[in-house]
Amino acid sequence: LMAQHADTDGRWLTYEIDWAKLLDFPLMTDMRDPLTSEFHRARRRADLLRPDDEIPVDRAAQLEYRDAVHEYVSAFDIAEAEAIRRRRSDFSATDQDRLARAQNLLRLASDPGATTSERQTAYSRARGELAGLIALPAATVASLERGIAGELEA
Repeated sequence: LMAQHADTDGRWLTYEIDWAKLLDFPLMTDMRDPLTSEFHRARRRADLLRPDDEIPVDRAAQLEYRDAVHEYVSAFDIAEAEAIRRRRSDFSATDQDRLARAQNLLRLASDPGATTSERQTAYSRARGELAGLIALPAATVASLERGIAGELEA
């Protein structure tokens, strides 16, 4: 049960740190969507009930945690399936173009073959394309900036 919880956390984390995946499936972070907000609610509940180091002796606590993990996994699966089904279809053609440009710019910003100036400019322009379009989670931004900063230092 704890492994299933950790596995689902890992699946979610790929959306938190992989900007390309997040831009392909933006619904995974859109808290206005009921399926996404339900998934996050279930995740918080499962995290709250997760035992620290050992399985609780209390049978009621075990069952409550089991139910919370099952709800979390199910809610994640449903939200992810919907995000995959819809991809970027909720965005206008213009906004889809902005997302595509941002992805291309972020690829350039991460390209070790690009000059430092090209990477910095591409990153700045990508942030401009995404402004007001998608709210990137803090973990995504941090991961992205760490990766680009590493490339810029190289």
